[in-house]
Amino acid sequence: MQTALRFAILSLTLTLAGCATQGSLDNTRNDIDAVKTRLFSVERDLAGIRSETREQMGTIEKELKSEISGIRKIAADTQATVDSNKAEMQALNGRLDDLGTTVKKPSEDLSRYRDDADKRIIIMEDRILKLQAMVDDLNKKTAESNLQKEVPASPDAIYMKGLEIYKTGNMPGARERFQKFVEQNPSHDLAANAQYWIGETYYSEKSYEPAILAFQEVIKNYPGKEKVPAAMLKQAMAFQAIKDFKSAKYVLKKLIESSPKSEEAKKAKEMLKEIK
Repeated sequence: MQTALRFAILSLTLTLAGCATQGSLDNTRNDIDAVKTRLFSVERDLAGIRSETREQMGTIEKELKSEISGIRKIAADTQATVDSNKAEMQALNGRLDDLGTTVKKPSEDLSRYRDDADKRIIIMEDRILKLQAMVDDLNKKTAESNLQKEVPASPDAIYMKGLEIYKTGNMPGARERFQKFVEQNPSHDLAANAQYWIGETYYSEKSYEPAILAFQEVIKNYPGKEKVPAAMLKQAMAFQAIKDFKSAKYVLKKLIESSPKSEEAKKAKEMLKEIK
């Protein structure tokens, strides 16, 4: 492009040289110089633009290469992750298959065990029923044998049974035992005690008149026995309960006179202070 431009300028110069004056020639030269100056300026500007453009293109190319490299790396990482996930998924599926097989086997074993256990339970229940029948038959025979060989209870056993029943709160049942004891063993060492407890059963039921009579049997029939002071104290308390204070005072005073050192005598003195 520069060669063609120079050739045009040269041709123009030769043409003008042949037909122009010296002044025109000078003007023409000046114009040519100005054009050259402009051309040089344009060429310089173009060179700057080219240089700047090349630099920008280089920068853009580097950036594109960097981005492409990053994209390739991401793609490679993604592919590696996908491959890893596929491998893990395959391994997991394999484990699940193994686990399914492992779970299925114990389940089948458990089912067989349950069937066997059910059969054994049925057999055991049948044996238990037979054994129970045998035990019931044996108990029946033993009871019949005991009835045939029953030995009458001893006086002490009857008395102790009465106390046991009394402690449970069954006053009629206890009274029946003690009355049986006194009827069968009027001279026994525990006869006075049994008669005393008969009075206690009535007193516990608030049947004070029968209680007074029962305690009187102890006082009258068993003088000198340990239960006499206790019977007199309880008899006085029964008189007090039915508001027969005169009889209560009489019994309490008699108790103090007959057994002054007994615990019952101390209680009798306290009662006398309360009764007006």
